[in-house]
Amino acid sequence: MILQVNDIRYFVEVKGEGEPLVFLHGFTGDTTTWSPITDHLSTTHQCISIDLIGHGLTESPKDFTRYKMERVSLDIRFILDELNIEEAVLIGYSMGGRLALHFSLTYPQRVKALILESASPGLKTTEERVDRMKKDHGLADRIEKDGIENFVDFWQEIPLFASQKRLSDRERFNIRKQRLNQSATGLSNSLRGMGTGAQDSLWDRLCDLSLPVQILVGELDHKFIYIAEEMKKRNSDFQIVTFFNTGHAIHVEEPLKFGTIIKELLLTT
Repeated sequence: MILQVNDIRYFVEVKGEGEPLVFLHGFTGDTTTWSPITDHLSTTHQCISIDLIGHGLTESPKDFTRYKMERVSLDIRFILDELNIEEAVLIGYSMGGRLALHFSLTYPQRVKALILESASPGLKTTEERVDRMKKDHGLADRIEKDGIENFVDFWQEIPLFASQKRLSDRERFNIRKQRLNQSATGLSNSLRGMGTGAQDSLWDRLCDLSLPVQILVGELDHKFIYIAEEMKKRNSDFQIVTFFNTGHAIHVEEPLKFGTIIKELLLTT
């Protein structure tokens, strides 16, 4: 369905009935990247997948400030209002995980539990954020200058996704096809407005979260294992679940295991 939310047309997919689960995809993703998971979980839950601003079938405004975390978090709140959902479990991957964490800190009364897949609270220092922002803006400029196909060729080869080379040719073709359908404006402005460099650090606010938080990481994703361990140091109630022989995009590499673990975690929330 298409929902008009704070001047932006959002595409939202709803499957099943029951306790609501809200799925927030990563950079270059869309609702289709969650399909194997939501198909599995929609037999027992209401699964709401959202094409985030600049992605999929949702609009891609030219003003990059419209992509900022606080504005998109407000959009998510209005989407929940439109769907008559008072409280939901949020499941966010990578960029979507950062957004889910921001939303949970801003609107904790709307979140029953938080499941973060390969996500972070941003960067700790101003110097790190400034450096990352320069890199994000440079990549955004490259997308606009060289086009989506050139960017996808580059993006699929970054070390973060090395473990995806083990996927079948068909699976890799489908991932590439989905990325090629994205908007150059949407991706570039997502980097400028919602990139890790643009996001305020949430590290010092992790201790404020009193709701259940599960952090999912792949065994081969050493960077995000370290981040997860550092997050737990800030809030000892956080729980870490590690997926054996898996990289950054757990739900893509191991959808059946991912869906099964999510179901098990939901029984404890």
